Amino acid sequence: MNLWIDADACPVQIREVMFRAATRKKMQLTLVANQRIKVPPSPWIKVLVVGAGFDVADNEIVRLVEPGDLVITSDIPLAADILAKGGQALSPRGELFTQENIGARLNIRDFMDTMRASGVQSGGPPPLSQTDRKNFADHLDRILARSS
Repeated sequence: MNLWIDADACPVQIREVMFRAATRKKMQLTLVANQRIKVPPSPWIKVLVVGAGFDVADNEIVRLVEPGDLVITSDIPLAADILAKGGQALSPRGELFTQENIGARLNIRDFMDTMRASGVQSGGPPPLSQTDRKNFADHLDRILARSS
């Protein structure tokens, strides 16, 4: 299993959890972004910088991910593409995307896009909480334990 982060929008606290996990488990972690991101020196961690543009990083992740890989993303269409390739997707808030819940998540996302396009202000997601970080770490631990 390789680990991937859709890094442009991933909170720093979640990246740091992933850095520790990749080093502890000796698993390859790749952060994909359209700008340089500072990472600790490690043979297990690398940054893949892609060109700027809509969905460029997402498309590169989909192209490179293999069945069983884990992708950290809050991008629901990306999560759907990862699941379709046999990968796993986990949000920085600790929500595990599955075949059972991805359809509903895509519908909600599309509905919210429609509402925003019609002028309704949704305010965006709340800041990452301690509970979110714990949910993320708990799901990550379970996934990594199954991969060993």
